[in-house]
Amino acid sequence: MQQVNTLSDVAKVVQSLTFSGQAFINGQCTAAASGNTLATINPATGEHLADLAACDVSDVNRGVDAARAAFDDGRWSQQSPGERKAVLLQLAALMEQELTSLAVLESLDSGKPVSECLAVDVPETIHVLRWHAEAIDKLYDHQAPAGNGVVAMIVREPIGVVGCVLPWNFPLLMLAWKIGPALAAGCSVIVKPAEQTSLTALRVAQLATEAGLPAGVLNIVTGSGKAVGEPIGLHADIDMVSFTGSTATGRRFLRYAAESNLKKVVLECGGKNPAIVFDDADDLSSVAANVLNGAFWNMGENCSATSRLLVQEGVKEALLAQMDRQINRWRMGNPLDPVNRLGSLISADHFTKVRGYLETARREGLRIVQGGETTRGIYVQPTIIDGVSAQSALFREEIFGPVLCVTTFKTEAEAIALANDTDYGLAASVYTARLNRALRVSRAVRAGTVTVNCFGEGDATTPFGGYKQSGFGGRDKSIFALDQYTELKTIWIDLSAQDA
Repeated sequence: MQQVNTLSDVAKVVQSLTFSGQAFINGQCTAAASGNTLATINPATGEHLADLAACDVSDVNRGVDAARAAFDDGRWSQQSPGERKAVLLQLAALMEQELTSLAVLESLDSGKPVSECLAVDVPETIHVLRWHAEAIDKLYDHQAPAGNGVVAMIVREPIGVVGCVLPWNFPLLMLAWKIGPALAAGCSVIVKPAEQTSLTALRVAQLATEAGLPAGVLNIVTGSGKAVGEPIGLHADIDMVSFTGSTATGRRFLRYAAESNLKKVVLECGGKNPAIVFDDADDLSSVAANVLNGAFWNMGENCSATSRLLVQEGVKEALLAQMDRQINRWRMGNPLDPVNRLGSLISADHFTKVRGYLETARREGLRIVQGGETTRGIYVQPTIIDGVSAQSALFREEIFGPVLCVTTFKTEAEAIALANDTDYGLAASVYTARLNRALRVSRAVRAGTVTVNCFGEGDATTPFGGYKQSGFGGRDKSIFALDQYTELKTIWIDLSAQDA
């Protein structure tokens, strides 16, 4: 792994990169059947990076046919868990050798700070793949207690062909969250990366082939949601779809399943996540650091971002003062410069959406404590807005930008009611020095992950997904992720039956 500490170091890596925009079907890089392409750009600069294959239903059909053939002939699905494990571990090793170039490529394609890609995104991607590789040969089937006259076996089998539809905010990590357990289970996969951020997924597919993954087991079909995502959702030969993205798009995949083959669907959708700070919280400096991290990490383009700060009245001003002292640590600028913690937003359209919420704050006469301005290109300053009511769009809608909205409460009951006053239920954080309160509030908040005196999403061992409109059908990460990529089968053997 090449060490990069300065912008000059990163620039040298950029010069060494090559950009392949071709789709990856049946073990081969390929143009779209139509020959059409779409441009992928560096959102931080507007620079053209590559022309992606603009695939459509015919390319989806090619990818699914390849995946089905690979699954049915057993070239991957019938390999032993140990054999699959070895290939996935080799893929992780190859990715580790290319960690720096993958991180720089991810930053170029998404506007994410390269420092985060180097420290978190790519290492965690590799870790997730290794974790699922190591887990798969340590899972046992079961025998039911059906009595001495029968043997009742309960076994897991790979579900078949899986469609994975990815978001643009964590391109590599979300790829690993899905293909890690899917491939470990023995499934064949067709992946649609976000059209804005496809380059690293294409590189991983090439490395997977180099690692020994058979042709047809992992296919990457690039293009728009309409041209590629919808055909995946409607395809009658795809057995299951795993989707991460907006709740609105998630609803479409449920409709696609109903209109086609009743394929299984797992959704990880939006969030409007609260950070609840009580007046007995220890060390407000630490609380402030965690709340800022929850709100501004990845430019707030994070489903689990704690974009609502619910703070008890008596401690609000002291907490805001701590944030004022720390916010200069969130330096914004060129994502390729390792000193910066905030890069650009993903696109001009998304920038316009986030800027609209800043205009809403001004229209509502709210107090903008920090930030509130946009700069060159599609950059938004880390922003803190005070006095947000539960009726405001700032409180209710997912902003998906570096904007923290502050609302006060008086009592624990009011805090819980405010936290749950949302259509979402993905994540939450609770800050208090009282153990009983921490457990009580964590149980009362309807969210898939609740952290206490910290911000995070757990690790590879913990399931991730949401309540209410934040999720449907299953969880990413942990051993529970394998549930959605496998089918349970009962094999009932009557021991009293006479052999012929």
